[in-house]
This record gives sequence, C-alpha cells and structure tokens, in this order.
Amino acid sequence: MTRSVRRTRRILRVTGAGAAALLALSACSSSDSDSGTTSDSSASGSASDKLSGEVTVFAAASLKESFTTLGKEFENEHPGTKVTFSFGGSDALAASITGGAPADVFASASPKTMKIVTDAGDAAGTPATFVRNQLEIATLPGNPDKIASLKDLTESDLKVVLCDKTVPCGAAAEKAIEASALKLTPVSYEEDVKSALNKVVLNEADAAVVYKTDVKAAGDKVEGVEFPESADAINDYPITVLKESQNSDAAKAFIALVQSAEGQKVLSEAGFLQP
Repeated sequence: MTRSVRRTRRILRVTGAGAAALLALSACSSSDSDSGTTSDSSASGSASDKLSGEVTVFAAASLKESFTTLGKEFENEHPGTKVTFSFGGSDALAASITGGAPADVFASASPKTMKIVTDAGDAAGTPATFVRNQLEIATLPGNPDKIASLKDLTESDLKVVLCDKTVPCGAAAEKAIEASALKLTPVSYEEDVKSALNKVVLNEADAAVVYKTDVKAAGDKVEGVEFPESADAINDYPITVLKESQNSDAAKAFIALVQSAEGQKVLSEAGFLQP
C-alpha cells in the first residue's frame, strides 16, 4: 500500500468521525430544544389552569352564612381569587340578572325564580339542584306564646310575619298554609327571609314562618317550632353559571365546591337538606 493511499484513508476516517460527532451534537441540541419547548408548554398549561380574579355570586338570602364560609374556603384554595356575594330575595336577584347586572353565578331558593333567568336565556347551562330547604316557625326565645303548630299562628293577638309571596320562602309558606286550610293575617310581608326573621329577633313580631336554616343561624336569638305541613312545601335550590360571566372558569370551580362533599358538609351543618 502506497503512502498516498494510507494518507487518503486517514483523512476519510477523520472526516467521518467529525461528521458523526456533528450529527450527535445536532441531535443533542434538538433534544434539548424539544425538552425546553415541552417544559414551557407544560408550564403555560399549568399557568392557564390557575384560577384568578373576581367571582360574583348572586344567592338567595338563606344561603348567606353557608356561602360566606364556602367563599372563604374557595379563596384559600385558589390564591388570587375573590368571591363577592350579593344576597337577597331570589326574585329580585333574578330581575337584576335579566336586567343586565354583572354576575357569574346564580343560586336561587326555588326552581320558579331560576326559571326567570333560564327563560331569558341568561343561564350558561342547565341549573342543578344542590340543596333543599324546609320551613319552620321562628318564635321569641323561650317561645313565650307557647306556639306549637301552624294553627296557633291564627290567634288574633299574635303578630305574625311572612315573606312576600313573590319570594321562595313566602311562596312555600303560602303553599303550607293552603295545605292546612288555615287563614293567617300577617302584620307584614317581608322582602326576604332574613328580613322576616329579623322582625322576631328585634321583638317586632311574635313569630315568623322562615327556613330551618335561618332559625339555626340565628342561634339563641329565636326558637324554632317544626310543623308537619312544611313537608308539603320543601324548596329545591338550583345553581348555574351565567351566560355573561366574565370569569366562567372560576364560576364553574365555585359551583364544583358547592356540590363537593366538602361543600355539602358545610350546607348540611347549616341545616340544609340533601338534594
């Protein structure tokens, strides 16, 4: 073998090794680049899944205590979020929503008032019942008038308060009263259940027909009296994300918390019935 041939072979071997090295480096570079892209994409996905911003919840007055608790839990679970509530009579809240008031979630105390919102096309989906509620008579502490039944509320010397018939607690009370074939003459009809209960708390009325949950929330400020006719007037509570929600992801997450075992425990402890 001549010297020139040997030198040519050496050059070819070196050239081949160099090409192989370049290919390996290129592959490593490509792999690192792909790895970085995947990591960035994963981080981006994780960031997009993180909830933030404000969630505005319109909810029936009877949900005030339990939803306030759940709102704080939601904020703790999702740092960077804020839950703002507007509590009131379900009919008034529904009217506000259909009138264009900005909100993300609506929790009503009856399917009838929820229907106002769904009929107007303002619900993002089909409302789901998440709890139920039953009526009870709230009396002054110690029940000085010895009220033991719905019939006792017909006594002329008693000052009885009911919720307005347009709100769910008033509609339920009317249904129970009709089922018992009794006639009550209240001294006033109140705009929501909290207002009706407050009349008793302030000693401006002897009794009010409200929800069990409100009696429980009032503690020793009132005393509750159960009555069998209330079983004929149990209200379902539906909840939905609203079509014009500006934070639908957080709205759905709040509803998920309400429907979760954790949320249902808070609601059950407040006196609500399972759906």
